[in-house]
Amino acid sequence: MSTNFQVGYAAMLEQFAPSEAVALAAYAESRGFSGVMAADHFQPWIPAQGQSAFVWNVLTAVAERTAGDFGPGVTTPTFRWHPAMVAQASATLAAMYPHRHWLGLGSGEALNEHIVAPYWPAVPERINRMFEAIEVIRGLFQNSLAGKDTRFDGEFFKLEPTRLWTMPETPPEILVATAGPITARRTGRHADGIITVGAPREKIAHLLGRFSAGAREAGKDPDGLPKVLQVHLSWASTDEEAMHNALTEWPNGGMAFPKADIRSPYDFAQMAKLVRPEDFAGRMVISADPDVHRASLQGYIDLGIDRLYIHNVGRNQREWIDEFAVSVLPKLRP
Repeated sequence: MSTNFQVGYAAMLEQFAPSEAVALAAYAESRGFSGVMAADHFQPWIPAQGQSAFVWNVLTAVAERTAGDFGPGVTTPTFRWHPAMVAQASATLAAMYPHRHWLGLGSGEALNEHIVAPYWPAVPERINRMFEAIEVIRGLFQNSLAGKDTRFDGEFFKLEPTRLWTMPETPPEILVATAGPITARRTGRHADGIITVGAPREKIAHLLGRFSAGAREAGKDPDGLPKVLQVHLSWASTDEEAMHNALTEWPNGGMAFPKADIRSPYDFAQMAKLVRPEDFAGRMVISADPDVHRASLQGYIDLGIDRLYIHNVGRNQREWIDEFAVSVLPKLRP
C-alpha cells in the first residue's frame, strides 16, 4: 500500500456546465480533496444530466485553478481520437503543469465513440486497439524525449515519422481503465497503473490481483504502481433524498449490465425507467450517514487502492463536499 494515499474529486462534466465543474473542483480542493478526475464524454448518459463539455479544455481550466493532480479518468485513443492526438494533448498538459497530469485510457463506449466510428467492433478488438494505441503513445513520449521520430505501422494504427515537439521533462503516467480481469492483467504488463470503478470488494480484490500478476510478469513491482478507483455514491441530508438523487441523476449506476454498446442517451433514459432502488445494492452506496460512506471507502483502501476519486451523484455538491471534508476525509487511513 502506497503511503502516497490520495482522495480526489470526480468532476462530472455530464452533469455540470464547464465553468461550474471547474469552480466545484477548486472548491473541493480548498476543502481537502487532493486532485481531479474528469471523463472524456461526447454525450451525457441520460438527457436529464444535461451537459458534456470537452474534457481537455476543462482540465486546463482546472489546472489553472488548483494545485493537485488531474487527468482524464478515461479517454479513448482509438475512434474519435488517433493515439497521436491524445499523446499531444497529454504531453502539452504535462509540460504546462509539471508532475501533476496523468493520462487515463480506456477501450471506449459507443455512447461517445460511435459518432465517428465507421463500425463498432466487439470487445476483444476494442481492447486490442487500446493496447496498440498505448504502444503509439508510449513510443511518442519516449522517442520525443530522446529527440527521435516515431514511425508506427500496426494492425489498427499508422504513424508517419514524427515526434511531439512540446514535451514535459517526465512523461505523464499512462493508466488504463478497466473492470475486466483479463484486461487488468494486460494493464499490469503494459501500463503504469490501473483505474477501475466501485464494485463489490471481492471483485476489486480479484482485479487488483490480476493487475499485480501482470506487473510482475513484466518485471515491475506492483506495490509501486498507482491503483486508482472512481467511486460513485449518493449522499444527501436524508436517505430518501439520497435515493431520489441516485434514481434521477445517475440511474446508470443501477444498471447491472454492460453498457458499452448503447449508443444514445435517449436509449439510456428508457432503460433508466426500469431501475429500482434495490438495483444499486453492491454497486453504489446510498445513505445520509457519512460514516456508512466512510466505511465503504475505507474498505477499498484496505484492498490496496491508493487513489480515490469520489463522485456524489446529486446536484448538492458543495453541501456534500463540506460534509465529507469534516466527517469522512480526515478519518480515512492508508
